[in-house]
Amino acid sequence: MGKTKKLRPLLVIEDDPGLQNQLRWCFEGFDVTVAGDRESALQAVETLTPAVVTLDLGLPPDPANASEGLATLEAILNKAPHTKVIVVTGNDDRENAVSSIGMGAYDFYQKPIEPEILSLIIERAYTLYELEAENRQLLQQPSSPLDGVIASSPQMLKLCRMIEKVAPTNATTLLLGESGTGKEVLAKALHQLSIRGDKKFVAINSAAIPETLLESELFGYEKGAFTGANKTTPGKIELAEGGTFFIDEVGDLPQSLQAKMLRFLQERVVERLGGRKEIPVDVRVICATHQDLPTLIEAGTFREDLYYRISEITLDIPPLREREGDVLLLARVFLNRFSKENKNIFKGFSASAVSAMEKHPWSGNVRELENKIKRAVILAEGAFIEPDDLELVGDIDDTAVLSDLRQIREQAERQAMLRALALVNDNVTQAAVMLNVTRPTFYDLMKKYKIK
Repeated sequence: MGKTKKLRPLLVIEDDPGLQNQLRWCFEGFDVTVAGDRESALQAVETLTPAVVTLDLGLPPDPANASEGLATLEAILNKAPHTKVIVVTGNDDRENAVSSIGMGAYDFYQKPIEPEILSLIIERAYTLYELEAENRQLLQQPSSPLDGVIASSPQMLKLCRMIEKVAPTNATTLLLGESGTGKEVLAKALHQLSIRGDKKFVAINSAAIPETLLESELFGYEKGAFTGANKTTPGKIELAEGGTFFIDEVGDLPQSLQAKMLRFLQERVVERLGGRKEIPVDVRVICATHQDLPTLIEAGTFREDLYYRISEITLDIPPLREREGDVLLLARVFLNRFSKENKNIFKGFSASAVSAMEKHPWSGNVRELENKIKRAVILAEGAFIEPDDLELVGDIDDTAVLSDLRQIREQAERQAMLRALALVNDNVTQAAVMLNVTRPTFYDLMKKYKIK
């Protein structure tokens, strides 16, 4: 015997006993649950978590007043924001039906009920629910070849491929990028993809430690080397033995320590503060800075020989404003993450919020975006994240001028596609409808502009 196909749950909220019996049996392929009032309806939503709900706006205690039905709609969407609610109304209740769409209902249907037509609407709603659920699951998966790196832009994908090539080597690597671009995340990716990936990754920020303490943090110290040195303590470089040592903001390394760091990189030995013994250390070294090191060399504050020693391989990290499409991708990932952490549920970003994020210069890069999304999740009160929640107010004048008409057109076309996909949570069919093109045409354009 073949397996019995599992019926999909469908919640019908209807107070008319005659319609209840009619609707209970007219939907094939669904396990229909009927609720006749708000209390039982909300209990069923909590128990079943149905993908689709039909809701009669004229619920008791006053079937002629749709306010009870609209309050029930709001309560359902608060409990299950991804559920598709189809509002069923009378012929003279179009105004409330339109209001329900504004509140987040999927669609509305006017009585008298024709089961075939209503079944078609329910099937469409269920298909959309499944597509959105699949997209939410895909958003939780890595969006780039590197663990921990979220990106889809050509600029970042190119950088990821370079990291994959560099990682297996022992070359000392210099990561250059503005503050907040994720230099430590990429350093960890280099470590994890290397043969040292199962060993320690030890990081230090030379700008965050006072100069008087930095030498002992890096190289360690012997017992009695200074007041308070009650025991011999290895430095961070020693602790990274066999693994990777990452020094962030290497441009802030004091000149007094640059010669000692240069010797370590040349000889791969360290000498603890107050000690006389050279200790060999086997580590992969990765450095990072947001500063222009050649300018520091000209100013006499950074050693040229140290610069060439730490930059056997140099990787430039593009700022967020130059990463096409990554702002919206990162924003959705952060929204999902912080919503779970704070147990808040949002439907996404409003169209005006998407526009504001696209136009913002993001001088603080990924860190700024992450902080703004976290703030919005904590403070926002509506179903959608708005520009005010992100502290992004007003249009920003884009003064960038392109001389090539074809480049202007292609850039606008790609940006329009990315924006449409963001607004419909990556639903290709809806994005194609939004841009008034066929789905095959949209797929061809995705292939052309390398949109995954």
